[in-house]
Formats: sequence, structure tokens, C-alpha cells
Amino acid sequence: MKHIEKLAAIRELMTKNNIDAYIIPSSDPHISEYLPAHYRCISWISGFTGSAGTLMITQDFAGLWTDSRYFVQAKQQLDGSGFELVKLKVQHAPEYVVWLTEKLSAGQTIAFDGNLASLMVANTVKSLLEPLGMKVDGHVDLLSPLWEGRPSLPMNPAYLLTLADTGMSTSEKLAAVRTEMNKLHAEAHLISSLDDLAWLLNIRGTDVNCNPVVLGFVYLTQKEAVLYIAAGKLSDTAIAELNEYGVSVKSYESIYSTINSLTVSSILVDPKRTCFAIYDAIPTALNIIEELNPSTLLKAVKNQVELDHIRQTMINDGVAMTRFFKWVEEHVAEGNLSEVSIAEKLLSFRQEQPGFKDISFGTIAGYKDHGALPHYSADEDSNYMLEPRSLLLVDSGGQYLTGTTDITRVISLGEMTQEEKEDYTVVLKGTIEGSTAVFTKGTRGYQIDAITRRPIWATKRNYNHGTGHGVGFFLNVHEGPHTFNGAAVDIPILSGMVSSIEPGLYREGKHGIRIENLVLSKDLESNQFGDFMDFETLTICYIDTSLVEKTLLHQEHVDWLNNYNQWVFEKLAPKLSEEDKTWLRLKTKAI
Repeated sequence: MKHIEKLAAIRELMTKNNIDAYIIPSSDPHISEYLPAHYRCISWISGFTGSAGTLMITQDFAGLWTDSRYFVQAKQQLDGSGFELVKLKVQHAPEYVVWLTEKLSAGQTIAFDGNLASLMVANTVKSLLEPLGMKVDGHVDLLSPLWEGRPSLPMNPAYLLTLADTGMSTSEKLAAVRTEMNKLHAEAHLISSLDDLAWLLNIRGTDVNCNPVVLGFVYLTQKEAVLYIAAGKLSDTAIAELNEYGVSVKSYESIYSTINSLTVSSILVDPKRTCFAIYDAIPTALNIIEELNPSTLLKAVKNQVELDHIRQTMINDGVAMTRFFKWVEEHVAEGNLSEVSIAEKLLSFRQEQPGFKDISFGTIAGYKDHGALPHYSADEDSNYMLEPRSLLLVDSGGQYLTGTTDITRVISLGEMTQEEKEDYTVVLKGTIEGSTAVFTKGTRGYQIDAITRRPIWATKRNYNHGTGHGVGFFLNVHEGPHTFNGAAVDIPILSGMVSSIEPGLYREGKHGIRIENLVLSKDLESNQFGDFMDFETLTICYIDTSLVEKTLLHQEHVDWLNNYNQWVFEKLAPKLSEEDKTWLRLKTKAI
């Protein structure tokens, strides 16, 4: 079926079921950002492939609500689908619910599949619509009856990491979570989010592209721990090892029967990371404690073993990046390079590095005006051929057994304009300001966001995405709970967190700039004025100086850039050939 035919079929089912509006979130029962093919519902029905968005369907309107990262992409992919792009004013805001309050009236019914909506989303829908006399049904699946050939749930094998990999045993992690459960007076705890499960049990898999996770749930009390996972995904040896840690293994599907028959007095669930269907199955007699998963914050603070691994991983990843950019520079004039082919070549350079497992997200290789699309993904139709002129933006990362990387660089392929140089330099100042920030303990991410944007705002420029996000250890490249953006997220920056700093600037139809490094937050000094922190830059890859308009930089910016590039050379040189070292020495020459 074509997308517009699927939309018509959905509307027909809505009529049969007396549904006036149907909501389709981009999610799964684990409230994941990146989804197994089985749950890519928005892509199946509308053609939109972005990782954030919500579809809303009524009989006379069908829309995709998404944020500015995807405006251009959505407009192109929704063409002819019957869906219209609705531009979110605030990233992740449930503005479609407000729209419903204006379009529907008392007595009408709004429905969604509770397996695809978080408890937080469901509560928002119910709290805004039910007081207006509307009916909300969170147990309606209209897609499964229509989705012929729907991909099955992945059955890829999962595996356990060693203590040498993780620096903290499963037993220690279970004890740490149980301590936090006690503080919250929670007798039981359900974990639905895949990266929390992976961290807690030191388990990894390949169920989601680019995210080394496995589909499952964990049910935890002070006396027992149960992993719900599909049969056959773990070896007998892995199951025996989990049993030694006090973890039993049950079938993935049996989580619902477990939840339905709970006899504990209280259970802890994370409203942002638990689907409504699971929540609604909890017996009403239980005291439900809605708080952040304790593992989410514990996971965000890396231990010393993880940090040692990450620093070595950054060297290996930097070697791959260096060889890649050298290769691009040497071959661009031949006219055979394209956005797709260079992404494949970058993958091959990473595959040569120790412990490489996968890319950490789809490589964004945006040439010329494609660089102005923050989440651009090249395909056969959009694929630009590279020429020895203009700017190339490459945002990429790797999943290694010893860490996760995420890096963005912009290089000039030749014949740069003054506007490109000035935009680049302004963004570079933002990266430097964020990276060198000194701040008091208790600082929130929105404060780092403002510090990073300050030199960009000063030129009356801006970018419509966050400044940074947490990054996992051989886990999700987007990891909470902290984030560097304008939202007032009440999570302090803690020592040991790994985050990105990635300001940008985008001129639609022209070019895009983003310069991204990963940083480690760490304690700096305590004195009579308080406890201070700063960042250690982790990413090791040269920053192109040919695009720098030096007159726009203060001396401290020049010093930071020169010192950074010199550090990059010193770190990478021992692992490079003489030819590669000679090339990198020129790229890291002081300005």
C-alpha cells in the first residue's frame, strides 16, 4: 500500500471503532529513541524516517508534529503521503494535545496504543482532554491489522561484558539500585528502558541499529531480580552467570503476567521510560512511585575503568578520523566521492580500530546546503558528489567495546567564502566557550547551553537544537538524564558525566556548521566561594584552521585552538604512519 492508502485504511478502522482522533508516537514498549524495525510505525505509515515526531490523525486532518531538526526532511518525505508537517515551537513539547483541545469536543474519543506511549505522554493526553469531556482510550492498536509483512522482533544473540570492560560488577550495580529503592521506600522496581537494563546487568546486544542493547525488562526487589528476554537470545553460560548474581531469566512476553499478579505493596517506575500499557497493568492496590530510574543517574557517572577505556577509545577513533579526512582531501579532486561513499569509507577506517562494533548513529555527511540539515541522511536520490570547493560537514560516531564516540567536524574542500569563514569561526568560539567553562557544583545543563551560545548570540546568530547530550559507555549515543539545552531540566552536572558540546549554525540553501567534541565533567577546586567544576575535552581530532577568521577570535580562543590541535597531534602521532603524521602536522600547525 502507498502511504496515502494506509492513511485511508487507518481512518476506516477509526470509523468502525468510533475513534475521532488517533495518536501514533515514535516509540516502543521501552520508550526508545531509536527503534527496532518492528516499531518504526511512523515511517511505515507516513514515510518520515526521523527519530522524533508524533502523528495525529482525524477524519479531516493528518499531521506530523516534529522539531526544527527535521523540518526540511519531513517536508520532503511527507510529500504525497496525506500527512502535513506541523512545526513544533518547542522541542519534545506535546503541542498536538493542545491542538486536540481546540479541534475536538466533549463526547469524542481519542485513542493510542499504550505500548507506544510513555506514561508521561499518556498522562498529558488524559489530563488535558478528559476534563473537557473527551474520552481517552490507551489500548487501541490500529496498525497491526493493516501492517502486512511487518518485521518480527529481533532475535539477535545477546552477551555479557566482563568486569575488566565495565569496572563494576552486576552484583555491585544491583546493590546500588536497591539502595536507591530503599531511599524511595519502593519494595519493587520495574525497568523498561533498554540502556538501563544493559548497564545494570552488563549485557549488550544488537536489537537496535547503532545501539548495543537487547529487548527486555527487569523486575527487581530486595530479594530477587528477573530479566525478561526472548528465549534463545542468551547462551546457557550467560544465563548461569546471571544466576550467580541472583538474576533469574524468564520469557520476554511474561512481563505482563508478572505485572498483573504483583503482590508487593509499592513499585517504582519511571514515567518517562515506562509505557502506558505496562503501567495500566499494575494492580490498583499498589502504591506506584513515579521517579527517575536510579540506574539512569548511576549510569551517567562513569567509573575510572570506563574513563580509562574511553580515553584510549578516543585515540583510536581519532586515528580513524585523521585517515578519513586525509583520504577525502587527497581524492576529492578526482570527482568520484559522494556523501554516501565517504560515509562508507569512514566506516572502513573505524572498522580497522581495536574493539570496533558498530557506528553509534547513521553518519551525517552533508556537503554544501545539505550541511544545513542537522539530521541529514544521504540516499540515492539526495546524494551529492563532492567537488574541490565549499564545506563538508561530517557528524559521526563509533560503538567500541571500550566506549562510544560522537564527533562533528567541518572541513573546507576549497574556494571558501567570507561568510562561511565567519560562520565557522563564530561556532568555533561557542565550542571553545562551552569547553572551557568553569562552573559551580549544582549547575544545570541549560546554564552550559547559555554559556556556549553567548558568543553566537552576540553576533545575532543562533541554532535551533540543543548544545549537548549525555553519551553512554558502549551504550546509547544519546544518554540522559542530563542535557545541555534551553529546557529547565532539573538535573545537576555531576563529576564523571560524559557529554557533547556541539553548537552549530545553519543557512538553508547554503551551508551548515557544527563543531562537536565530547567532554568529561570533573571537580576542579573548592574554596570559600564554593565547589567548582570544569570540563576535560575527550575527543581527539584536529579542528580545521583554514576556515578560521582569526580577527574574530580573542587571544584565549587562539591559544585554546593551538593547544588543542597540538595535543591532538601528540596523542595520535604514535599510532600514525610517517605519511599520516606529516599530513596531520600541517593540519595542526598553530595559527
